[in-house]
Amino acid sequence: MGRNRIGVVGAGFVGATLAQRLADAQLGDVVLSDIKELDGMPQGKALDIMETGPIVGSDARMVGTTAVEDMKDCDVIVITAGLARKPGMTREDLIDKNAGILRGVVERVSISSPNAILIVVTNPLDVMAYLAYKVSKFPKNRVVGMAGVLDAARFAFFIAEKLNCSSQDVRAMVLGSHGDTMVPLPRFTSVWGVPITELLSEEAVEQLVNRTRDGGAEIVKLLKQGSAYYAPSQSVLVMVQSILRDEKRLLPACAVLDGEYGLKDIMMGVPVILGRTGVERVVELRLRPEELKMFKDSAAKVAEGTRHMKLA
Repeated sequence: MGRNRIGVVGAGFVGATLAQRLADAQLGDVVLSDIKELDGMPQGKALDIMETGPIVGSDARMVGTTAVEDMKDCDVIVITAGLARKPGMTREDLIDKNAGILRGVVERVSISSPNAILIVVTNPLDVMAYLAYKVSKFPKNRVVGMAGVLDAARFAFFIAEKLNCSSQDVRAMVLGSHGDTMVPLPRFTSVWGVPITELLSEEAVEQLVNRTRDGGAEIVKLLKQGSAYYAPSQSVLVMVQSILRDEKRLLPACAVLDGEYGLKDIMMGVPVILGRTGVERVVELRLRPEELKMFKDSAAKVAEGTRHMKLA
């Protein structure tokens, strides 16, 4: 059996950082691609990363390319390509711009790697993941979006910082859309099994929930140009590893819902079991009425974006 083959579309900050993390972890050989107008850039980054191999002890191979078709027979393809939302740009503007980019990418990689599992990182995440699912015509288990792992990691870090405890002991759960309608769940979030509702006041929990919802915007404001890429790339790595090593980890991710949580034909952030075949199971939590309402409100926002693309 040969080595795993992983495609990364988009050699910007998220894509290139992910490529390095994949090589360091030796999860497989990597193909790093970007658009023809940037010819030389993905090749240069790939070569630079490869030259770290003797230092970190990695024998993973990587090639840079401006042809998505070079991602032939990949086991997993991660799509990070797309534009960041700029000042004055509406959510609909961003959907229109990135839908065009994503559609072209998915149409090509679904032909060159017909058995791949697609992980979508492009924003608006839930809407773009749904577009990838529809355009690729892949089974629902083979298209998944990265957001929940990142949002849960942010929630967990903020909790650890507040309690002055190890972040390794915090397990957080976040559902819903990746954005201001996400649904952090304090009741399913704990420190070594102790719910944070037992450790923090209601007011403190609410502050942490709101900070989690604004986690991405907080970083954008500090950077003044660009957005987060260290935590997003690490979040994708966890998902790729769970798939390729068949770890079957329970992780929050954007998955196709087919009746779960009372929703159909939509992609939303939910707990899933990730294994070698992709999304092996969507885990349904027993939500309280107020939690379910927030989840449904989040779904309504995603459905609005999906309708805007006029896929039907």
